[in-house]
Amino acid sequence: MTALDEIPGNLLRTPSGKPEAELERVSSTYKPLQSFKLDRDRSYKQQFADMYFLRLTKIKPAVEQLASAAWDDTVIGGEPVKKVERVLDIRQGELCWVTGTVYMDMPLKPNILEDVSKDRWLSAPISNKKYYSEDGSDAVTLEDESGRIRLVGDVLKSVILVTGCIIAVVGTENVNGELEVIDLKFPDLPPQPDRWTLTKPPVTNGSSKGSKTKTKPKPKDEDAEMTDAQSKGNGGKIAIVSGLGFSGNDASRALELNLLLEYLLGESLDPAAQRELSQISRLIIAGNSISLEERRATDEEMTEKRAHKKYGYDSSAYNALPSQLLDEFLATLLPAMPVTLLPGAQDPANASYPQQPIHPAMFPQSRPYTANPAATASASTSGKGEEEQVGWFDTVTNPWEAEVDGWRVLGTGGQNVDDIFKYVGSDDRLGMMEAMCRWRCSAPTAPDTLWSYPFQDDDPFVMQACPHLYFVGCQPEFGTRVIEGPEGQAVRLVAVPSFSAAQEIVLVDTETLDVTKVKIAAI
Repeated sequence: MTALDEIPGNLLRTPSGKPEAELERVSSTYKPLQSFKLDRDRSYKQQFADMYFLRLTKIKPAVEQLASAAWDDTVIGGEPVKKVERVLDIRQGELCWVTGTVYMDMPLKPNILEDVSKDRWLSAPISNKKYYSEDGSDAVTLEDESGRIRLVGDVLKSVILVTGCIIAVVGTENVNGELEVIDLKFPDLPPQPDRWTLTKPPVTNGSSKGSKTKTKPKPKDEDAEMTDAQSKGNGGKIAIVSGLGFSGNDASRALELNLLLEYLLGESLDPAAQRELSQISRLIIAGNSISLEERRATDEEMTEKRAHKKYGYDSSAYNALPSQLLDEFLATLLPAMPVTLLPGAQDPANASYPQQPIHPAMFPQSRPYTANPAATASASTSGKGEEEQVGWFDTVTNPWEAEVDGWRVLGTGGQNVDDIFKYVGSDDRLGMMEAMCRWRCSAPTAPDTLWSYPFQDDDPFVMQACPHLYFVGCQPEFGTRVIEGPEGQAVRLVAVPSFSAAQEIVLVDTETLDVTKVKIAAI
């Protein structure tokens, strides 16, 4: 056969260099936990107050254990510190400690009873960006089933406190009936499971990676960005993105989303970069995939709507384009990698916490990659211990808990941190995430100011196990930190920025839990 470059007058030439080896994407070990899944026949007739009693009952033993170790047999000013079982048992002038639930009495915080009594429900509710008052009018109180007492003292200014967190305080009651706090204790991080507790490590080169290990994230860094040397590991990577904000009316955002798609698929990069991107084993989308920005109607359309005004459902008010674009994005990506989708505040899911998975019917093109509903229902009702099937495309709850590549992962769409942000005068989102871990509660302000389902038998927001990785989506900027607990626990905190605002995606190394951020922008 005659080579191309041997044909006289032919401008074609054979390819130069050696052909690149075919790349294979790293596999992902994945087991989602149904920690926040609600029953289909759930009822909203019960009261919300039971949630606080459940939370206090579950967390109180851990707080009291720490408080007892710190304060028992302690003498201050010649007076021994004693424990009281209830807030009502506190006596003026006695040095004591007690455990209870924090309640923040804040004038700027919405009050549904006051709104109804003043007929404010007739108009749109007023949304405050902050409940925190600079004038010091906010009051910190501690309550249990017996009563409530106001807390005062300088130590309260050095910690983050919001409604719903469980603490133990030591102090004495003053003449005004307030408890002068001199120290307080949080429950701190819960017990942390070993890596590969629920799943088996993959076999490499004919041998397993070993049994359960105590491997934990390395607290090397406190800065917002990791160096390239820190980010490289021996295994794959988990990609986390949030706030995709599909709207269909922004050309520049559409270009950035296409660039993101090409980046994840490795279509527009050189072979060396493609080799790195083949290490991405899973994409996690953490909320707000749909934008609330509505297409602005023209004057002619508005005139036509007024002419054909009708009662009932108006199909012209619904714009299906954003969900269609998201479906196309997922359908293009799914043949290459598995995707986990968490709903957010702007997505087509229930508004109350915990948000339930977005129904697969919203994704006609991506739906074939979801688990078989019949097999999943059969596994859940058989009672034989069969594992529920997981699809390549997994629509999950918000919050969400799973074991990914052996690590216990907890993630949310961001509403829990956004609500805590309203209670405090700080902008430290990572500090709020750390506080939630040390409170052992992923949504302490639910149901007070964060809409929630009224649980009666259990509070799923209480952290039973300490995660290795805790990420929160739809945040103003990227940030990461490693926190440690008293028993050797280590948690990697990651604040994931909204892609529609920052054009950034986060990569987490599955061996070291080191983090890098990647900027995706059209120049």
